[in-house]
Amino acid sequence: MRILLLTQVVPYPPDSGPKIKTYNVLRYLAQRHEIHLVSFVRSAAEDTNARALRRYCHGVTTVPLRRSRLLDLGYLTRSLLSGRPFLIERDDRVTMRRALDDLLNREHFDAVHADQLSMAQFAVDLPVRLRVLDEHNAVWTIVRRAAQRSDWGPKRLAAEIEWRKLRAYEETICQRFDRVTVVSTEDRAALESPGGPPLRAKVIPIAVDTEELAFQPRPAEARRILSVATMFYPPNVEGVYWFATEVFPLIRQAAPGVEFDVVGSRPPAKVTQLATPGSGINVLGYVADLEPFLRQSAVLVVPVHSGSGMRVKILEAFARGIPIVSTTIGMEGIAAQPEQHLLVADNPRDFAAAVIRLLRDSALGTRLARAGRDLVASQYDWRTALSGLDEIYPVDSSHPNPLPEGEEMGGFIQRVKGLPDRER
Repeated sequence: MRILLLTQVVPYPPDSGPKIKTYNVLRYLAQRHEIHLVSFVRSAAEDTNARALRRYCHGVTTVPLRRSRLLDLGYLTRSLLSGRPFLIERDDRVTMRRALDDLLNREHFDAVHADQLSMAQFAVDLPVRLRVLDEHNAVWTIVRRAAQRSDWGPKRLAAEIEWRKLRAYEETICQRFDRVTVVSTEDRAALESPGGPPLRAKVIPIAVDTEELAFQPRPAEARRILSVATMFYPPNVEGVYWFATEVFPLIRQAAPGVEFDVVGSRPPAKVTQLATPGSGINVLGYVADLEPFLRQSAVLVVPVHSGSGMRVKILEAFARGIPIVSTTIGMEGIAAQPEQHLLVADNPRDFAAAVIRLLRDSALGTRLARAGRDLVASQYDWRTALSGLDEIYPVDSSHPNPLPEGEEMGGFIQRVKGLPDRER
C-alpha cells in the first residue's frame, strides 16, 4: 500500500517517547509498504533530521511551523470563538493543508496514517480509501488529570474548559476514522463515547528496540537516582517537582549522600531552581549521551500523576536493566507487575521507602531488572509488538517488500514554503 504518514514532530532522532513510538511504527510499515512522510518542522535542524528518514520513505515533505506566546493568544481566542480545543486550533495551519492538497494532486495514496490527535484534522477528509488515527494517548484525560491536581484559579479554570472540549472533539473525530490505534485498553475505554457506537480501535503497544538497548547490570557503586523525561511536557514537570520537593527530602534523611539527576530537554525555571547548593539535585537538561548517567544510577523514578498512554522510559529502562520506582499512573498500559518487574507507590512516604529499598538491596534491584528485561524482550520489541499493524494495512504477498531492513530508500524531499503561520 502507498501510505501518507502525517506527523506533528519529525520522528528523528528517536530521543523522546513520542518520537521513539512513531519512528518504530515508520520502520515497521516501511518494510511492507511505500511511505510518504509529511511533517511539521520548527527549525533547519529538524528539516535536516527529516532528510535522514529518506532511508525509509519514498518521499518526505516538510512544512514550517512557528510558535510563540503571541500566536498562542490568537489561537486561544479562536478556540473560545469556535468551541474547538486550543490544542487543535494551535496546529491547524493552512500551509499543511496546502501541502497535502498539492501532494494528492500529483500522487495517488491508498491510506493516510495520522500520528497523534493534532494531525487528525488534516487526515479525516482526505480522498483515500483508508484513514487511520494513531492515538499515542487519550489526550483529554491528560488535561483532566492535570486540572484535578491544580489549585483553583485561572489556569485550573482554563484546563477544566479545555479537557471538556478535548473529550467531545476526541470522541467525535475518532468515530470518523476507519481505524484507530491505541496503546492500551485504558485509552480505548477513555476514547469511546458513553452510549455511542463501539470504537473501531485496535490496541498496539508502544515498542522499543531491544537489540539496540543493551542490558547493563548495576555496578556496586551505582548510588544515584535518575529521572529521564521531556521537561517541557507538563505531566513530567509536575512529577519531577513533586518528587524533588516531597519525596527526595525523605530519601536524603535515610541516605544523606544520595543525589538526584534530572535529565530532559528544556526544563522550566520551576525545575532548574530546584538545583540549589547542597540540595543533591542536578538539573542537566538535554544530554546527548545517557550512558554515563545510566551506569551511575541505582534506580529510575517515574513520579507522574497525570498523563496517559504508555511511558517509553519504563520500557527502555527495563531493556537496559535499570530498576524502577513508578506511580500507578506511570506504569499504565504496561503488562508489568509490582514487586515482580518494578516497585510502585503513589504517596511521598511510600515512594521514598521504595527508592530506599533499592538503594539498600542490590539483590532486589537485580531481580527486578532481569524480570523487566525479559518482559520487554518478549512483549515490546518493535519487530513483533507492532504486528497488529498488519491487520490494518494488509500486506500483498505477491509484492516484494518495498524496504528490506537496512536498505536506503532514497526518496525525494520537499520543503513547503507556504504562508507565514500568522496568516493562517
